Amino acid sequence: MKTVITLILALLLAACSSDTPQLANGSPAPGFTVPRLEGGTATFPTDFRGKVVAIRFWADWCPFCKDEMMALEPVYQRLRGEGLHILAVNVRQDAETAGKFVAKLGISYETLLDVSGEVARSYGVQGLPTTFFVDRSGRLHARILGESTPEVTERLVREMLAKP
Repeated sequence: MKTVITLILALLLAACSSDTPQLANGSPAPGFTVPRLEGGTATFPTDFRGKVVAIRFWADWCPFCKDEMMALEPVYQRLRGEGLHILAVNVRQDAETAGKFVAKLGISYETLLDVSGEVARSYGVQGLPTTFFVDRSGRLHARILGESTPEVTERLVREMLAKP
């Protein structure tokens, strides 16, 4: 019994010391360059300076991603003229799979491809969906782990848009 308890404690301590980054609010959001679904590449934060950015990690197999992605479209339409940019970062799927899924949803915000999962790892994503909110200066403002509502997203975005 003592050996089992020791083994469990060792496993728990090993999990606590993982290499998964823990991003704190106010810290700079990690930069990345990935392919755009529509072609070309996107470089964050360079391509999005001065914008409020929601970076949303998703995959087509995620049971909560579809409804939430569709629910974000009206928020994006209302706030994009004020400076909101949504990056829907598909994790570890090919362009064809991501493209078919996005086409069914009819979303207009940008889809990026994190084919290797490297970007998701740099953000410490451990489950999908996960959304990071980055202010105009490229600093992390908030994160939502799991499914959220359009109202929560809009409230967080408006907080950031209100700041210069």
